[in-house]
Amino acid sequence: MTTGTVAGAAGAGHVGSLLRGWRRMRRFTQLELALRADSSARHISFIETGRSVPSRSMVLHLAEQLSVPVRERNALLVAAGYAPSYPETPLSAPAMAPVWTGLEQLLTAYEPHPALVMDGMYDVVAANKGVEMLLDGVAAHLLRAPMNAMRLTLHPEGLAPRIRNLGEWRAHLLERVERQATLRASAALRELYEEVAAYPVPGQESPAPVSHPYALPLRIEVGGRVLSFLSTATTFNTPMDVTVSELAVETFLPADAETAAILAERARSGGSGAREPVQEAGDAGDATVLGERDHVESGGRG
Repeated sequence: MTTGTVAGAAGAGHVGSLLRGWRRMRRFTQLELALRADSSARHISFIETGRSVPSRSMVLHLAEQLSVPVRERNALLVAAGYAPSYPETPLSAPAMAPVWTGLEQLLTAYEPHPALVMDGMYDVVAANKGVEMLLDGVAAHLLRAPMNAMRLTLHPEGLAPRIRNLGEWRAHLLERVERQATLRASAALRELYEEVAAYPVPGQESPAPVSHPYALPLRIEVGGRVLSFLSTATTFNTPMDVTVSELAVETFLPADAETAAILAERARSGGSGAREPVQEAGDAGDATVLGERDHVESGGRG
């Protein structure tokens, strides 16, 4: 990993200030980053102040040590005067067929338990029949593509009125979005956080939180019965594409025997199949349904 000293080189100061921002966000000193990167504090200082121009490999190496998200690694490379290293491929592209097929198989296999796939802005790109089960009574405008999981859950016309432990679950989701907005330095995620945090909370004030032996469950009323779920989030390991790096599979496990029995009962009587939110034919104001896959593209996220 080498750098060249080029006084006044275009982009040098900019990439240095960006790296300094990521270092401070991760709460590393220059010495700590230097030790992680097998470099020196003097070298890191020169890069951050623009006195040294980091090589392409050095930019990527420092980004790796700072756990910079894939999308923002491209931004660092561009700021340093290099071409982006990671493509951003739409999910509908032929090259993404293996990824999409694998996700469809996973969602279908997980039924009757709810499972969905979200992008980096928590927009739902695919969901199974278990998720469709939870959407009864949700306002049509919240189901229009792109259906956003955070808006859907916390909006007073969404799932919020039926969530029995809304205070706890709301706090969990807000902390999750805020953490991601900070880790990714994302203005778009920060805007989403501010929007959903400002939603009025339906119903009476939530009761005091109760202790849970292993994880916080989502307790939600469905068809007059309260179901209890534990959620897990899965991401791709070592992603080399921006779109893939921002995908997350959210799955919901039954947290008690009653919920498991209700889901088993539904499995005996219901269908299956991965679904994707798409706009129904008709007027632009029509609600979307969880219909068969048609066309999805992953746009840029701030």
